[in-house]
Amino acid sequence: MKAFAALILAVAAAGASAPAAAQFAKAHDAIEYRQGALFVIGQHFGRIGAMVNGKAPFDAKAAQENAELVASLAKLPWAAFGPGTEGGKAKPAVWKESAKFKEDAEKFEAEAAKLVAATKTGNLEQIKTAFGATANTCKACHDDFRSK
Repeated sequence: MKAFAALILAVAAAGASAPAAAQFAKAHDAIEYRQGALFVIGQHFGRIGAMVNGKAPFDAKAAQENAELVASLAKLPWAAFGPGTEGGKAKPAVWKESAKFKEDAEKFEAEAAKLVAATKTGNLEQIKTAFGATANTCKACHDDFRSK
């Protein structure tokens, strides 16, 4: 199931370079897409979180696999926040402060890449540090741009 979800998102990523209007016939389609992508990111990120917080046994290989998925998937949701796709859990600030939103998205992608690098060391302390930095980018964006 995990491989199937990753495959579906990878196929969807192939179209990520096209304008959002061309990708989504309706705003609802964009909302479902971005919520789905962010949900899958959260699932894989949460698996790493469980390890770094001692709630699951540390498995360096699993941490790396999940981090690689997070980094790959981190590129997906942003195309679904184009003009005319307002709604869902996104605050109006996404569209009013689009430059800041884009900056936050880029920070998340950059920190996710650093998390991958940390997992490749197999060092739990380095992974904890990178996980915390990545989690902080999530929190900052959620605080500014996501409704509760």
